[in-house]
Amino acid sequence: MKKIALATALSLASTTAFAGGVVEPVMEPEVVAAKTTSSSGGILIPLLLLIVVAAAIASNGSDPID
Repeated sequence: MKKIALATALSLASTTAFAGGVVEPVMEPEVVAAKTTSSSGGILIPLLLLIVVAAAIASNGSDPID
């Protein structure tokens, strides 16, 4: 009787071990942090260009007529 119980227990344990078969591993996508830039980075060059143009216009004064 003990042998039958042991055989039954082993057969049940072996069927659960092979029940699912071979499953391909699931690869989760790698999380990549996005680079953040400061908000002033996009406005700095046009602002400097505007200052240079304004300085050029201000220094290009015409001679007054005498």
